[in-house]
Amino acid sequence: MAENGAGNGHACCHKGPGYATPKDAIHGPREKLLYVPCVIGDHSRPDYLATIDADPESPQYGQVIHRLPMPHKGDELHHSGWNSCSSCFLDPGAPKRKLLVLPALGTGRVYGIDTLSDPRAPKIAAVAEPEEIQAKTGLSYLHSSHCAPDGSIMVSAMGDKDGVGKGAFLLLNQDLTVKGTWAPEETKYGYDFWYQPRLNVMVSTEWGAPKSFSKGFNPAEVADHYGRTLYVWDWQQRTLKQKIDLGDKGLLPLEVRFLHEPTAPHAFVGAALSSNIIHISRKDGISLDAPWVANVAIEQPWVKVEGWVLPELPPCITDILISLDDRFLYVSNWLRGDIAQYDITDPANPKLAGRVWVGGLVRKGGLKILGGMPEDQPDAPSIPTVKGVELRGGPQMIQLSLDGKRLYVTNSLYSPWDKQFYPNLFEEGSHLIKVDVDTVNGGLTLDTDFIVDFGKEPDGPALAHEVRYPGGDCSSDIWI
Repeated sequence: MAENGAGNGHACCHKGPGYATPKDAIHGPREKLLYVPCVIGDHSRPDYLATIDADPESPQYGQVIHRLPMPHKGDELHHSGWNSCSSCFLDPGAPKRKLLVLPALGTGRVYGIDTLSDPRAPKIAAVAEPEEIQAKTGLSYLHSSHCAPDGSIMVSAMGDKDGVGKGAFLLLNQDLTVKGTWAPEETKYGYDFWYQPRLNVMVSTEWGAPKSFSKGFNPAEVADHYGRTLYVWDWQQRTLKQKIDLGDKGLLPLEVRFLHEPTAPHAFVGAALSSNIIHISRKDGISLDAPWVANVAIEQPWVKVEGWVLPELPPCITDILISLDDRFLYVSNWLRGDIAQYDITDPANPKLAGRVWVGGLVRKGGLKILGGMPEDQPDAPSIPTVKGVELRGGPQMIQLSLDGKRLYVTNSLYSPWDKQFYPNLFEEGSHLIKVDVDTVNGGLTLDTDFIVDFGKEPDGPALAHEVRYPGGDCSSDIWI
């Protein structure tokens, strides 16, 4: 297997999993199955993985066709990844993309779900138990998962078993046995990460102390228990090179996404509470040793309101992603209720290209709006009903089709926060919707004929978190 270093150019033919380049992935097959982790907020029964038919030619289109319950309660399945992806494309000995890796934020467990043997009926193939993980690494509150070019599986951790903040990276073997940690250094908090071997860099982000955020959000704790720092790592040496304090403009920096072109020194981070998009770039754009700098590329004002717990409501960026052609950036504003599309042809100067409102606290008949709305939507929007279902909550996790034409949207953030901000979502369950994308001129349109209502699940409501496809996607695959 290749080491965790720079790539050595593209081979003449297919060798490992995934696609040779992002442009090749764009022309990959249309997604026909969606895998969606579903959380049971009251822990009365186990979380499960839902498989959804996404083939418009199928009689089961838009339906849950399989449910795989986990063997334990209270896992709080969150972000998932793959055991192998396009970062291993050049390695003929790399394992197949077989396991959907499901870290459990609530229990510190990691599941490996076999989606290859029978994609329509996945099964549990391996489990990394929290006792082994904690005994060997001391890590818990597991979050994001990525495969690495050397065949390891990396999972970010946010704390220890007692909920004390700790940012670190768990390494697992392909059978999910514990390999150790990726680096000896730890950060104050943890959350997401993205690596780019050709640039010899990895950037990680931070949420806060698990013992604080797991109880719900208390604004009074922001200064002492939540993060505002980006961490820049040397990918080859596995050492921390920079800490970038984002200040008040970058409170709660969550999702980080690099451009897919492996030599492009540009990335974006969504700062959830500040609700700004941070652009990260290498200072001189050429030298691998040059420092990285962060600037606010998109600044979103808070909405002035009456009838809420605070006089201003943050849009609350909870997810971002970049299309495989590196043209569009998508931003999900969970509390305000909109998804925004930006043209990032010039990464330092994004231009608004489209917006769609699909829920949120800002809606007609809701809070009184006093100001702070986007220029293209000065008044409270009407929230559409999809196939008779009034949209609950706000847009949260987003996933784009390989060709960039379909954006899937779920609306559960984290069950304690769902319960706090959207009680009806917590009690009645969430949903999965689809937004159609104009990839030529820009623009977003809600598909009013597609919805999966997890409030109508056979065993009761569930909270759907994110979407993955069997063949990979633009937020799980990394190219080298």
